[in-house]
Amino acid sequence: MERSCLTCKKSLMNDAGGVEFKCPQCNDFDIVRCAHCRKTATRYTCAKCSFEGPN
Repeated sequence: MERSCLTCKKSLMNDAGGVEFKCPQCNDFDIVRCAHCRKTATRYTCAKCSFEGPN
């Protein structure tokens, strides 16, 4: 399954700095971030618990 950045919707295929991790608050939702959004600290929101990051 192809993963896309939660913030900008860019595909993570061939994105060397992209990451996927569980929500730090609910640990139920997969947060997917591309390298660009990580570098610029673009905010994301968990669809399950509404946690907002990065902090």
